[in-house]
This record gives sequence, C-alpha cells and structure tokens, in this order.
Amino acid sequence: MHNKIAEIFKQLNNILLGKEEQTQLALVCLLAGGHLLIEDLPGMGKTTLASALAQTLGLDYRRVQFTSDMLPADILGVSIFDSNKQQFKFHKGPIFSQVLLADEINRASPKTQSALLEAMEERQISLDSETYALPTPFFVIATQNPLDQAGTFPLPESQLDRFMMRIELGFPNMDAELQMLKGHFSLDKKQIIPAIINIADLQTMQATVGKIQASEAVLNYLLRLIHESRYSGISANPLSPRCSKILLQAAKAMAFIKQRDYLIPEDIQAVFVAVTDHRLAGSNGYKQSSKALSQTLLDNVDPLG
Repeated sequence: MHNKIAEIFKQLNNILLGKEEQTQLALVCLLAGGHLLIEDLPGMGKTTLASALAQTLGLDYRRVQFTSDMLPADILGVSIFDSNKQQFKFHKGPIFSQVLLADEINRASPKTQSALLEAMEERQISLDSETYALPTPFFVIATQNPLDQAGTFPLPESQLDRFMMRIELGFPNMDAELQMLKGHFSLDKKQIIPAIINIADLQTMQATVGKIQASEAVLNYLLRLIHESRYSGISANPLSPRCSKILLQAAKAMAFIKQRDYLIPEDIQAVFVAVTDHRLAGSNGYKQSSKALSQTLLDNVDPLG
C-alpha cells in the first residue's frame, strides 16, 4: 500500500516541480476525506495540481469555471419538464462527480457559492423536495485567486469551514522553473495522466487512516492548541470543536503517509497551518498573515505540556 503512495508522490512531483510539501498536504487532505482549497495568483499551477490529483487517484472528475453570472443550477442540475411523459425529469449537474474541480470559486456570487454547502457537508443535495446522493467518494477541490484581485467575492466563514485545508503553491524555485523552461514539465491539457490506484485502493487507504491510534498525550497536545486559540485572544475566530476533529483526521492521514499506525506531535504540527490558517483569519483576514497566527499557536504550546 505504501509503495502506491510513493508512486503517487513521484508522479505528482514530476508534474508539479518543486512543490513536494504542497502535494503531500493535498494528498493528506483527500486521504482524510476532506475538501481542499488552493489559493494563489493565476498561473501558479492550482488547476494543474487539482486535475493531476484526481487522475492519479483514478477518480472521475469535472471542472467547472466559476463566473459572476453562474447560477446554482449550473452546478447542481435542473428539473426540466418532459412533455412526452408529462413529468419533470432531473438533469444532474457537474457536482455529480467524484471530484469537482471548482476553478476560481470566489469569482461566483455568494448565492452560487452557498449551493455547495450541503453537498460538501452532507454528500447530498436537495432540490424540488427531492434528495439526491452524491457519488462516493466525493471531493471538492476549489481554487481561488487572492481577494485583492478584481472580480472576487470573499467566501463566508461557513463556506471556508467546509474545507479541511487551504494551501498556497507559491513561486517555484529557480531550478524547478528552469526545468519547466527546458520542457521537462508539460502544460498540455490533453495529456492523459495514468491512474496509480483505483477507488477500492483509495477506500482501503481511507479506512486505514481511520484506524490510526492516538495516545492520550497526543490528544491533549491537540486540545491545548485548540484551547490556546480560544483563550489567548490571538484571533477573533477561535477554532471550533469541528476543527478539533478535522485536525485529528488530517494528522492521522499524515501518520499513514509516514508509514506509522500511531500519531506523534509532529503529525499534528505538519498539518496544523493548512488546517487552521483560513479558520483563524476568517473571510476578511486574507490580507493579514493568518499563517503567522497558526505558527504563533504552535510556538506557544509545548508538545510535552
């Protein structure tokens, strides 16, 4: 099983050069059953990473380009009257895929953004008094541009909280960019990326992640971090009990990737910033250094108590 993980990383890192930490966090997020938000400037490889992840994991995916005039029905689907059968027929939207790539999600209006809320949390949608289950597994990988760019709408805290992690790609180093210029990296959108695993493999990995053991000492360390956010006054958006559960699940996925069946404090530290920075900053905090808030919590709390 861990041989497959190594193959996945090798393929992803050959596609997105110089971003080993980001590809690791993205895979951790999906193995933990979460949704991923990738924020950065245009042209940094956000969409490339999202599509490469979906194809490498052998999942059916759809890409939706979010725009300001998009309606919820463009994502969820719509009921159309069939005159022959004299009844309405539901036509499924692109959300009925195992991976939904929501490209530039913050260019859509708040009304359209909110259409994803139930789907991301409940893995189902409700339309016209009917409930429709989404495929299993179901992941949302969303990309967004910085809020100071024209034509963007901030994601509300309730929407941000649906994403297990938020990561940034950043600029590549000179060596990686040189390899890109030499043609060692292809941006050909028609390129087919082979699947390393199938759905059964992924579900087995996710089940194994859920069985990772956490000692009382490690759980106490996690809770001290959460409580530090609430009572230190470091942020106006302290971390919720739901964040505690999400942080634990993400740390377990990191331990699985590191080939351990138990948690250590370093697993929590490895995922802490990606899990908490967008929650601590909130919808109006992207211009602030939310990563600094997360790092301050890590610095203030001793793993040994």
